Amino acid sequence: MNKAVNNGDGGDSRIWSGTWVAERLGVELVGDDTLTDMLGLALRRNPKRAHLLVSNVLGKHVPQSPSVVHGHGFALGRRVRDLLGAEETAEAVVLGYAETATGLGHSVADGLGTAPYLHSTRRPVAGVTAAGGFEESHSHATSHLLLPEDPALLAGDGPLVLVDDEFSTGNTVLNTIRDLHERYPRRRYVVVALVDMRSPADAGRLADFAREIDARVDLVAAASGTVRLPEGVLEKGQELVARYESEGAAGGNPSSAGSWGLVAPRDGAAGRHSPEPPKKGVAGAVSEQAAVPAQGIAADARSTPLGARGCGESAAAAARSRPATAHPHPDDERTRQTRPLGHITRVDLVWPRGLPDGGRHGFTPAHRTRLESALPAMAARLAQTLPAEARSVLVLGFEELMYTPLRLAQQLERSVPAEVRYSTTTRSPVLAVDDPGYAIRSRIVFPAHDDPADGPGERYAYNVAGGRFDAVVAVVDSVADTASLHAPGGLLARLAAHTPHVLLAVVPSYVPEPPSVPERPAMLSEPLRGPAFSSYAPEEVGWLLQDLSDVTLEAPTEEREEAIQSGGAHYAESLPVEYQPSEQYQELFHAALETSAARIAQAVGVVTETVLAERSPRPVLVSLARAGTPVGVLMRRWARFRHGLDVPHYAVSIVRGRGIDANALRWLAAHHDPRDVVFVDGWTGKGAITRELAAAIEEFEAGGGAAGFEAEIAVLADPGSCVRTYGTREDFLIPSACLNSTVSGLISRTVLRADLVGPDDFHGAKFYRELAGTDVSVVFLDAVAARFPEVADAVDGAAKELLASDRTPSWEGWAAVERISEEYGIHDVNLVKPGVGETTRVLLRRVPWKILAQAGAGADLDHVRLLAGQRGVPVEEVDDLPYTCVGLIHPQFTRGATGADGKAVAV
Repeated sequence: MNKAVNNGDGGDSRIWSGTWVAERLGVELVGDDTLTDMLGLALRRNPKRAHLLVSNVLGKHVPQSPSVVHGHGFALGRRVRDLLGAEETAEAVVLGYAETATGLGHSVADGLGTAPYLHSTRRPVAGVTAAGGFEESHSHATSHLLLPEDPALLAGDGPLVLVDDEFSTGNTVLNTIRDLHERYPRRRYVVVALVDMRSPADAGRLADFAREIDARVDLVAAASGTVRLPEGVLEKGQELVARYESEGAAGGNPSSAGSWGLVAPRDGAAGRHSPEPPKKGVAGAVSEQAAVPAQGIAADARSTPLGARGCGESAAAAARSRPATAHPHPDDERTRQTRPLGHITRVDLVWPRGLPDGGRHGFTPAHRTRLESALPAMAARLAQTLPAEARSVLVLGFEELMYTPLRLAQQLERSVPAEVRYSTTTRSPVLAVDDPGYAIRSRIVFPAHDDPADGPGERYAYNVAGGRFDAVVAVVDSVADTASLHAPGGLLARLAAHTPHVLLAVVPSYVPEPPSVPERPAMLSEPLRGPAFSSYAPEEVGWLLQDLSDVTLEAPTEEREEAIQSGGAHYAESLPVEYQPSEQYQELFHAALETSAARIAQAVGVVTETVLAERSPRPVLVSLARAGTPVGVLMRRWARFRHGLDVPHYAVSIVRGRGIDANALRWLAAHHDPRDVVFVDGWTGKGAITRELAAAIEEFEAGGGAAGFEAEIAVLADPGSCVRTYGTREDFLIPSACLNSTVSGLISRTVLRADLVGPDDFHGAKFYRELAGTDVSVVFLDAVAARFPEVADAVDGAAKELLASDRTPSWEGWAAVERISEEYGIHDVNLVKPGVGETTRVLLRRVPWKILAQAGAGADLDHVRLLAGQRGVPVEEVDDLPYTCVGLIHPQFTRGATGADGKAVAV
């Protein structure tokens, strides 16, 4: 059945994208009128089946509107819901097939609304026991695993809804039901597919099987028909593939990517061919150069194969929906041969902690609700990174990771003026032929980049080259974020050859926590203590860290900033070079300490009394290394001074974006009652660490960790109004913020890097013994503790008043930071550091842009003005600033953001 589709402009008709295969092999599609709108045909290198039904609405091989892709699955889910009725729908479980139907199955589950979802996988996951498996006989990769986090997901007796993109022979479904029914028998199954292509004999076989197992089996499909295959089609298809491969290889341009390269339209922006006669053929090993088309292609059909813009939409209408390109596009051959590779940018989605990346281990309605609420913000981060001039954007998913990229693309489609399309990479090798009557017009070949269990091999992205996309957003999971992905011949480089902008978004690969790990606390080290680790006395603090003093971790500030802001590194993976204060700066520190010691002593007393009154009469102080450590030591000293208590005190690591050290929590739970643990920090800025701690504790408990830890932080100063337990809410100079390790026991910032910190290790830190000559850690503690007697009465009154007051956090600091971020055109709250302490850190460790100072601020800012002057950073006085000062990190930093003298350049 060769269906011509009118192109809507009164000229030549548009050819069905199965014509090329149908004419050469005699393959026919017979069925619903919509069948050829939904399907095209291609040839694949597969000894079991020569032809491939290529869906135009699945979002796998053909870039398509994400709303169309999700809409088809959602509509099928609604039909299943109507078929089952409310009672059975409430008990249903949806199972999708890897790799092509993982996103479709998710979408069907969305349509049902209340059904949990699981998809099969070809990726074994260490520590997760398979709950079943089956074979897909005709597939390129046959073995499927079922790895639910909750084995009970498959053990119920409600309906099981099985979702695949096509229902060809029924073998895969029979194999699945047979395996699962032996383990978990059910009364009812529903098979869902975009297209039902079974023969009458296959349809009868499924009905016989349903009677055999004494269960009801229903079928729901968007379209139905059959494939008529002439005798000898497999051998003829294999010969055709071999011939075209040979012709392509003989054409030259061998590629290290593999035996098949990409095929792309040949000529310039207008989509016309060069005057030389076109050669019929297919590109063999072509990677960075366009191939000769198989035959002439109309300009309005070049960029998008049939069906890429929805069922039945004409080519001319599709072409008109995209603004005209007045300049050569990066996919044009002559442009691609001369221009540099596209720019690759990593985008941090800020994926919700603990949210599965898909249905490999199960995806519940509660997970769906969390994803829905997070999608607008994640899509906004992508939109902010896209070039303003982008008019055509592809969101490219990764093999089984289909649903998350689909939903991101759908949200992006709603929020940007550009035309957004969606497709995914795949394991399946398919011949590419640049012909309007063929469904796979081009392909990009690249090496697998997720260390697959079946070994290395080629992977593919179809109909991307030649798609004329202004930007491609590649979405992968963290298991696939490997050196192979970023290598010169990897996916990112291949994409960058065909679009000026490649965005990389990495979603954390969800791995279920083991049910219990009782042995782990016993395996953990005992706390490190001075003088072997830190200049504090051993009873002052125990460090739940590992000693990395012998490892070189320091990097120049400018290099760290560039790596951090580009997404190439996390700030906790390296250390800044320790700032060595000048003599003038040291004098400022001692003057500030003399001036503020009593004020700090009172704040220490107030916060400690509040903890003793409200949290625990015998608290276990756990300071957040390292700014919280001097405060924790002082609180311990106050408890002994005022109440004669010997309070345990430890320091642990917490890392923004990575959470608190879970092994440290396990150690604490094994040695103390978690309900007595009080987390301590120096001050709040905008409250990022407060939020980080709350999310980390929730994740720890959800993963089977000990319950009872209270996520609230006790701080010396809370200018951001982020916590209930504090000594003061004034933003004033705390001298311990003026220095780095030399006021924190000579301990570095904490380090979290995969090659240094194993699954059973504490986070790391360094002990800078060589800086002992300038260490003022104990000097600071002694100066403040010496003022305890004189502030004792004031502490009693202030603590009593505070305990009786409403201390509900207003988060006004966070609101102020968001306002400043927008007003100054930064658009990233992580680059705005409010308060004296955070501003000082910006000047000591980061690449500062400018300092905002409260008009009339006095001696509290002397050290800030000195540091700013030394680094050439402007200090701008601002009226109505809610903090004494705010430090702004240089936005969109590159090494060019500093001058030859290393000072920041004002922009």
